Amino acid sequence: MRLLFVADGRSPTAINWLRHWLESGHQVHLVSTFPCDLLPGLASFHFLPVAFNRMAGGSRTKIAGSAPRPGLVGRTRGLLRLMRYWLGPLSLPRYRGQFRRLAAEIAPDLVHALRLPFEGMLACAVPEDIPLVVSIWGNDLTLHARGSFLMATLTRRALRRANGLMADTARDLRLGRDWGFSGPTLLVPGAGGIRLEEMGPGHQPAPLPEQLPDTPIVVNPRGQRPGSLRQDVFFQAIPRVLEKVPQAVFVCPPLKGDTEAEKWVDALGIRANVRLWPMLSQPQLWALYRKAQVYVSPSVHDGTPNSLLEAMACGCFPVVGNIESMQEWITPGVNGLLVDAAEAHALAEAIVAALENDDLRRKAAGHNAELIAERADYARCMAKAEEFYMRVKRKP
Repeated sequence: MRLLFVADGRSPTAINWLRHWLESGHQVHLVSTFPCDLLPGLASFHFLPVAFNRMAGGSRTKIAGSAPRPGLVGRTRGLLRLMRYWLGPLSLPRYRGQFRRLAAEIAPDLVHALRLPFEGMLACAVPEDIPLVVSIWGNDLTLHARGSFLMATLTRRALRRANGLMADTARDLRLGRDWGFSGPTLLVPGAGGIRLEEMGPGHQPAPLPEQLPDTPIVVNPRGQRPGSLRQDVFFQAIPRVLEKVPQAVFVCPPLKGDTEAEKWVDALGIRANVRLWPMLSQPQLWALYRKAQVYVSPSVHDGTPNSLLEAMACGCFPVVGNIESMQEWITPGVNGLLVDAAEAHALAEAIVAALENDDLRRKAAGHNAELIAERADYARCMAKAEEFYMRVKRKP
């Protein structure tokens, strides 16, 4: 097939999804909404910086300036998000015509937008005779679609134009219909699943930024995601955990140099037990999950994070926010724990319970290995995706 993808070309999730189609011999074209490195094997690459994405770097960017005042970075992040909600949609008309001309020139068998804002909002300009698939990621409907009147309007427009809908949670497929989608759907992880053969214990572990002690390790790899994660609550929970497990170490990539994280660590007096690491490669993350006992994601809005699936595949016990998407994967007391991510005391109690119960963690690791093989194996999920593409392509 000749496939045209609209995605954030920097995203590991998008890259993992594209890998299958490139390796399978399909003709793959990419329109990236962010500046990014060129992915080998593409038939063509195009950059359309909707929502002012031209200002973003090719990798995770930091807010410029030295020694910002406490709270300034958090307020700046919130302001930037509001600006994207109100001004981002206004940038779309400039690029819709360019995208429509690109699509007509490439003449793909199918277009797939790997996220609703702003990729799906751009891709819905594709000519009507070309099938369009849209993926819902993370907070597309639970948070971003409600960010402004324009975001809501454009979300509905994209879903009404789409011929097929993918999501990594059943919740989002249900919400997609509430927002106007009608057509076939597919439930698969956003990155296509877990390549278990690449993560197997037979592989040499990737070196970590520093050697960790042989003490209980808790890993929180989600970074700063304002509106989605309560990282402030996570750091507030650490002193409470240390009261019960004083030797515990908390590893947090990619928060090295993050002003808010540094402020929390110093204010709470937990510097000796916290490691703020830079962004890690996927093999490094897998090595960290195997070293750690507990994975934490204090989510209040989320889909199915790749990091959660990878941690489960590596035998790391999940403690996550008690939200609907997490409930689709976690049975409390069986293969993880669900907590109110806004309550530091509850989060601390769950982390301590997991660290102190070796038998629970051992049984959960076996359960999760079976669950990931059944529901998140990359080869199995991408076979479903191929069938889904063909189904949407055949639809009159």
